[in-house]
Formats: sequence, C-alpha cells, structure tokens
Amino acid sequence: MRVTRSYVDAPLAVGQTLSLPEEVANHLVRVMRLREGDACVLFNGDGHDYSATLAVVGKRDAQVRIEAASGLDNESPLRITLLQGIARGEKMDLILQKATELGVSAIVPVNAERTEVKLDAARAEKRLAHWRSVVVSACGQSGRARVPGVEAPQGVLEAARRVPAEALKLTLDPEGEHRLSTLDAAPHGVVIAIGPEGGWSPRDRQALATAGFQGLQLGPRILRTETAGLAAIAAVQARLGDLG
Repeated sequence: MRVTRSYVDAPLAVGQTLSLPEEVANHLVRVMRLREGDACVLFNGDGHDYSATLAVVGKRDAQVRIEAASGLDNESPLRITLLQGIARGEKMDLILQKATELGVSAIVPVNAERTEVKLDAARAEKRLAHWRSVVVSACGQSGRARVPGVEAPQGVLEAARRVPAEALKLTLDPEGEHRLSTLDAAPHGVVIAIGPEGGWSPRDRQALATAGFQGLQLGPRILRTETAGLAAIAAVQARLGDLG
C-alpha cells in the first residue's frame, strides 16, 4: 500500500508530536480518509522522510507522532538550474512540476522581452507562492526529499549574471555549437536557459551569449516552451546525470 507523503515547513525529529498545518491535516483526513493509528510520511526538504502515525484526529486539526527518520539518496549528482521564460498559467505549472520530477536543483522564472505574462509586484508574489507549492507537490509525488528552490522572477540579464560562473551554460539553438555527444562532464553543474512562448529576442540572446551561454542542438524540430526545457533536462540528465 502506498503511503502518503506530505510536506511540512517545520523542523522534524523522531519522537516529536506535531500538530499538522490545516491544509495537510485536511488532505490526510478528509481526502485520504486516514484515521487515528494510520501511517503517513512527512518531509520538510532536509533530505529525510519521516515515518509518522496519526495520533489525534479532530474536527479541524490532526496531530502525528514521528516514529522514524530515513535519509533519501535519490538526488541527481548533476546540479541543474533551469532559467525558464515565464509561460502562461498551466504551461508554467507543467514545466515546474515535470522539471522537479526530472531532478532539477533550482528554477529561475525569467521576464524576457517576449514574455507574454506581465506581473506587477503583487501578482509576482502570488505567482511565486503558487509556483513553490507546485514544486513541493511534485516532490511529494516523485519521492524527492530535497525541494528545488524557485527564485523570484527576474530579467534575462540579471538571471544570466547570477548563475555560477563555472557552470556549463546552455540554451537551445538549432545552429548551436554543442550536441549531446559533445558535452563533457560538468562538475560545477549545468544551467539551461529556455525562452518564453515568443522565444528569445535578439537582445536576450546577446545577453545570454555575453554571460557565457552556448547553443545546444536538440533535434531538427521546433519545440514549444513547455516541451523544450523538459526535453533538454531529460537529455542532459541522460548524458551527464543519473538517467543514463
């Protein structure tokens, strides 16, 4: 029987009795129909799964007792950062969800010149909270105990300048200098930059090139933004990471 994994943003320790956040309690009790004495698993992003038992179930809350902790070793040895041009609605959710399942370490939403989604400060804050919740849910489903960071939206130039200087920096380009077969080991990680639905503008491409990004050829077909990053992550993981 599959045991439900739930994210709790709090320190966890064996022997601890913990009142669950309302959303988690509601999911376990109202949706999953767990009762007192049933098992569940908690994680908080520290690399461990915490086996727990529902100790008290109330009308609006629930408490668990943490019985054991086990470290998980399922993170990719290749650190991948995705610079993703912000896409609309469910497309962005899909990208975040599947990139998390594929093992990325960090995601940076990028406001490019051709980004169709324009976010003011209030909307950006709400979207960021939503995106982080999507990533947390994807970790729960995929068995990850480390939660990839999702940074606040930023411009192309800022995002390109902030990535590690030693990383292998790639952006998809049908005429790029790299193919998968030419990629060497990347001990300092890989950064993959994917344009928005309208693609990178010439100015964006120049900013990426100035920051040291190189073109990667990934087949003869044009890929949509919600496909391109996921295909690139999977391909690079197969070549340099843990999908090979």
